[in-house]
Amino acid sequence: MKQIRILAAVVLIFAFSLTSCESFFDVNFDDQATLEKTFSQSSTTKKFLSHLYSYIPMEEEIVNSHGWVVPRSDEGQYSFYQWVYYLLYKTGSYSSATPTSTTYYNYWPEFYIGINQCSIFINNVDLNKGDSAEVNAYMKAEARFLRAYFYFCLFRQYGPVYIWGDREADEAILASSIDRHTVEENISFIVTELDKAAADLPLQVADVGESESTWTGRLTKGAALALKSRVLLYAASPLYNGCDLYVGKMKNMYGNYLFPQTKDESKWEDAAKAAWAVIEMGRYELCKDNTTGDKFKDGMTSYQKVMFDPWNKETIWGWWWRTNQAAYAYLGTVGGQIGPALPPMGTKFYAAFGGIAPSLKLVDTYPMYESGRYPITGYQGQNDMSKPIIDPLSGYSNVGFTDNYQQPLDANIGWDPAPIKAHNSCVGRDPRFYASVVPNGFWWPNKTMNVKFTCYNNTECTSPWSAAGQCIRVGYAWRRLLPANTSLARQEDFKAIRYVYPAFRLAEIYLNYAEACNEKPQRDEAAAIEYLNKVRNRSGLNNIEDAYPEIKGNKNLLRWCIQKERMAEFGLEAMRHYDACRWMIAKDEYPGANWTLHVSATTYEESYERTSTDFVGAPNTFQDKDYLFPISANQLAEMTNMTQNYGF
Repeated sequence: MKQIRILAAVVLIFAFSLTSCESFFDVNFDDQATLEKTFSQSSTTKKFLSHLYSYIPMEEEIVNSHGWVVPRSDEGQYSFYQWVYYLLYKTGSYSSATPTSTTYYNYWPEFYIGINQCSIFINNVDLNKGDSAEVNAYMKAEARFLRAYFYFCLFRQYGPVYIWGDREADEAILASSIDRHTVEENISFIVTELDKAAADLPLQVADVGESESTWTGRLTKGAALALKSRVLLYAASPLYNGCDLYVGKMKNMYGNYLFPQTKDESKWEDAAKAAWAVIEMGRYELCKDNTTGDKFKDGMTSYQKVMFDPWNKETIWGWWWRTNQAAYAYLGTVGGQIGPALPPMGTKFYAAFGGIAPSLKLVDTYPMYESGRYPITGYQGQNDMSKPIIDPLSGYSNVGFTDNYQQPLDANIGWDPAPIKAHNSCVGRDPRFYASVVPNGFWWPNKTMNVKFTCYNNTECTSPWSAAGQCIRVGYAWRRLLPANTSLARQEDFKAIRYVYPAFRLAEIYLNYAEACNEKPQRDEAAAIEYLNKVRNRSGLNNIEDAYPEIKGNKNLLRWCIQKERMAEFGLEAMRHYDACRWMIAKDEYPGANWTLHVSATTYEESYERTSTDFVGAPNTFQDKDYLFPISANQLAEMTNMTQNYGF
């Protein structure tokens, strides 16, 4: 409490000297201003508002990040195995006493500072006489949304937290009197705030006379409804809805259990209605492209447009890719991690490290194109990925090679390279696979480079394996952020690439709706299948009932397909970890060795063997305590009656 109050005051005084690369995040007050003076003018009021946006977590950033939990999940591998915070979270070797400087993930104080700043704005914006009452109401709704969003960011990380309501930080409040409110109270407050925000947020910025070009990224009604959809989906999910893990545990100082003690399946109905409210707006569309008339190529291009076309119709709300690493400009440190590191490709990727790669499990998840079925149904042993359980109807094979294989490339690449010898596991996959992944032995999608990405222990390789140095240690490179023919040879090349991070997009809403319709008491299987198919069809896949004729009347199979689809569709978008936790499957999915291709092998053929010894680093663990992060000892020392999370 004391720490939060002090930090809040410091931020209010000094934050207005901060600047960023986008106009709406630019704040440049020359000196300290009183609240009365700040809110007496339109310009300074809007600068305060843009300051509130600066608390949005940098989910797209991997260094000192707020919400980028990809390395914690089972969808990505991170070659910087020696980084302490990465090892701590992969192995579960952390506690409330782990220093913030080591973990990077204790954002409890920062979000509460943002929450307090939002409350200050909400309570004072009506002093602004430089704008109309309509514009003031719009700005207040933005602050209300942001405050609810910051509470949600705390909720997904720590579980239920203390809710201030409209109160600002107050020296008179005794820290020892503070404890966390329940899940139901958290959800109720966030949803109520989002309903209030949605009532005053416009469909588009221009509706209140504001400039779309100047204020790109500002909130709209669709954003509030999209966040409400996600919040209510979480509320209905097993982790937050009467899970056995928290029954009889974690009672706050007010005498209430923090988590529901019984399941309430009607919450799925609420989640379905919230998703439908976004769909019913009719304002958003899945990115689609029919340029070539080739179903596969157009499916690949359609999926790529999500990232490659800024402010597309699928993006409900997002922000320009930000960075705390100037060398990589808009791509941030993630830009330096996706390229292979060592010569000769190292000479063609400016300061590339090969740090981020898709996990073997994510690679295994993408469906087969012809059958539409997900090829791997599980693994023998404790996630022993050398022994995948293959669906015989999928058409997938994880042994042998196909000679003279014509690699699927971007429709606009303007290049027809020679056929390759492709491992059969990489043949005939979902268009999203080729839009996201460059497998070992495939051409790098750049006709000027004209090189294959080969990744094993041979000096002839374009990205040779190294026991100690930086290299791609999985056998697959991640290229989803890189359009075909993108040059990354110079620092300036990174700075020229700009992306809008899709915080909420329509594909998520469709899959939210499909999941809720499948789970709600009055199950609507037809609607669940319909909206699952919309996401699949966009990428060129067949209908789920054609891929799985046995899915009709099979709730469990449809649930499994929706979960697989979310993992493939949102690959490395920082959603998998929160999904795996809310479904309570992380304890089954995460633990195990670090399985990769055999990139230390000396031949290409041997490199496609699967091994758990090439990736340096400790095995992954996940225990019941890990579904939520611990509240830091710094906060507990101050708020002495705060209830800690289970297991810490």
